[in-house]
Amino acid sequence: MFISKRQIISSGFGFFRRTGLHRLAVPFTGGAGAILMFHRVRPSQPRDFAPNLLLEITPDFLDAVISRVKALGFMIVDIDTALTMIAESSGQKFAVLTFDDGYKDTRDIALPILEKHAAPFTMYVTTGFIERTARLWWVELEESIARLSRVRIAIGERLFDLPATNAAEKNAAFATLYQALTDGSEEDLLAVIVDLARQAGLDPLSIPEELCLDWAGIETLAKHELCTIGVHTLTHPRLGKLTETDMRRELGDSRTQIEAHIGKEAEHLAYPVGNPVAAGVREFEAAAELGFKSAVTTRPGMIFPAHDNRRTALPRLSINGTWQSLDYVEILLSGVPFALWNKGRLVA
Repeated sequence: MFISKRQIISSGFGFFRRTGLHRLAVPFTGGAGAILMFHRVRPSQPRDFAPNLLLEITPDFLDAVISRVKALGFMIVDIDTALTMIAESSGQKFAVLTFDDGYKDTRDIALPILEKHAAPFTMYVTTGFIERTARLWWVELEESIARLSRVRIAIGERLFDLPATNAAEKNAAFATLYQALTDGSEEDLLAVIVDLARQAGLDPLSIPEELCLDWAGIETLAKHELCTIGVHTLTHPRLGKLTETDMRRELGDSRTQIEAHIGKEAEHLAYPVGNPVAAGVREFEAAAELGFKSAVTTRPGMIFPAHDNRRTALPRLSINGTWQSLDYVEILLSGVPFALWNKGRLVA
């Protein structure tokens, strides 16, 4: 019988919730702190077809997460303070709140909650989203499939003809195409999805216009005492799929543009997608050589003193919209799931 990844995760969290054993392991697996990763924050919009739901949480859940993090003894600090705390090994656990991409709802919905808690945060922005020249292709894919009753597209030499008349078929079509597209190059991925958007009557560049802040919004937010603006490249590519020259241009040119607009240094980076395919040793070394003080991945894990020597390869904990549970957050912050996943290694 096939057991899905979701079922495995659910079973694991259920075990820890019932037994509370994760709390006993915290002194060994909890590390010095954690960097939490968020994307969108907006009121719940129940819908049957929502493959990108994992990238959004509700305002109430963000509020509750911050309260729980503090109740667990974490001090919420900005990324620069966290780097100092890693180096000093003070014993006080820290949490850093990070928001990727540069969404309007970070300012409009998340910011009042962050202000309520006096919680510093880092917002990693993609300059192409700000300027409406880059594409949130995962949203395009969802929106295109939502509009179509059948998905007919070629990816390389493979032809896909997938039904999409109901939510189940649309979810299956999204999963199939997502896997096939992410196996290939950035160029092919973007070309295929723009073709699909054309079939669906969707303007791809209307999406960053609707969802993302412009330069005026970024410049204003950069002046907020709680906000640190970070770098998230020019076009949000999987850097590991690019040539060395293009990869370095994505990092360096985006930083230069951001600094010119906000009038201060942008010394912290988030790798787009951030998994091992998108960011590896080559990217970690390039970020260090380009002078970034830190760079975060999407690889899950706690922060340990050993990360002081791996500042451009820092793990994060994803606050996942399909698991909006405070028990889930507490179990993650124990560090136990990552120690088990990495077969006992605390720093993977």
